[in-house]
Amino acid sequence: MDLLHSWGVSLAAHLQTEFRAYESWFQLASSVADLHTTFFVFFPVWFYLHRRVAIKLVWVAVVGDWLNLVLKWVLFGERPYWWVHETKFYGPDPSPSLQQFHITCETGPGSPSGHAMGSAGVWYVMVTAVLSEASRRNVPAPLYGILQIGLWALFAAVELIVCMSRVFMAAHFPHQVVVGVASGIAVAEVFSRVQWIYSASLRRYFNVTLFLLSFAVGFYVLLKALGVDLLWTLEKAQRWCVHPEWVHMDTTPFASLLRNMGTLFGLGLGLHSPLYTENKKSSSAPFRTGCIVASLVSLRCLDSLTFSPESQGLFYLLSFCKSAAVPLISTSVVPAGLTRLFHGKTCNKTS
Repeated sequence: MDLLHSWGVSLAAHLQTEFRAYESWFQLASSVADLHTTFFVFFPVWFYLHRRVAIKLVWVAVVGDWLNLVLKWVLFGERPYWWVHETKFYGPDPSPSLQQFHITCETGPGSPSGHAMGSAGVWYVMVTAVLSEASRRNVPAPLYGILQIGLWALFAAVELIVCMSRVFMAAHFPHQVVVGVASGIAVAEVFSRVQWIYSASLRRYFNVTLFLLSFAVGFYVLLKALGVDLLWTLEKAQRWCVHPEWVHMDTTPFASLLRNMGTLFGLGLGLHSPLYTENKKSSSAPFRTGCIVASLVSLRCLDSLTFSPESQGLFYLLSFCKSAAVPLISTSVVPAGLTRLFHGKTCNKTS
C-alpha cells in the first residue's frame, strides 16, 4: 500500500504544481460534489420536475453515504495530507510537500471517497432519468443518440473534475476516488431496480432510518468494545492540519450520519404530511416554478443557520433536525404556503 500511496502523493503534488491556476475551480468542484448540493439544490428542483427522480436522489445519496461510512470504518483508509508526514516509506529522504486548503482536513478515513461516491450516484440518477424521459417521449433515434453521448460525456467530465479536485486538495488518493465512483454508480444502479421507495409509508421511513442509524452506532460500539477505535482519524486530522480551525465537527463520521438520517426521515415526513397530500395535485407550470424558486430561497435561509460544536450531543441533534427540515420545506411547507397565498389573493379579487 505504501507504494500505491506514494504514487498518489506524487500525483497530488504534480496537480498542485501544474494546475495551480485552477485552484479555485477545484475547490468549487469539491464543494458542489458534496451531498449538501444534492439536498439543498438538486432535490427541490427535481421534486417539481419529476418527483420519483427526486425521491430516488435522496435514497441513493443517503444510503450511498451510509455505505460509504461503513466502508471507511472497515477499510481504514489513509489520507494524503497526514500519511505523507507519518510514513517511513521515503526513509532519510525528505517527503514530498503537499499544500493544504480549508476543505482538505476532513476527519474521517479516506477510502472510498465520499465526494466521488456521492456525486457519481447522484449524477448517474439524473443522467439516466433524462435519458429515460427522452425515450418515453419517443425522441428520434439520431437526436437520442446525440443526447446519450452528450450526457454520458458530461457525467464523465464531472466525475473526472471531482476526482481531480479531491486529489488536488490532498484529501484523497487516486485509488480512493476511483473506488468511490464505482461504488456510487453501483448504489444508483441498485436503486434503479427498487420500486417500493416511491410508495413507502411513514412507518417504513422511520424503520429504515432507525435501522441505518442503529447499525452504524452498533457497529461503532461493538468494535470499540473490541479495542478498535473507529475515530482514529480525528487525532491525525487535528495533528497534521496546518490550521486547527480547518478541522470542523461537521466533517466527522457521526455528523454526516445524523445529517443523512435526518434528511431521509424528513423526506418521509414531507411525503406523508397533510400539507403535501393537500397540494400534490397542483401541477401547473407557474405553480411548480414558484415552488422551485421559493424552496431554493427558503433552503438558502435555512442553510445560514449554524450551531456551536461546544456540546456534541446538541450539535448532532440540531444537525438532524435541520436536515429533516430540508425535504419537509420543499415537499410540504412551500407548496402549502404558495397555495394559500394565491388562493387568498384570488378570494380578495372576487370579493
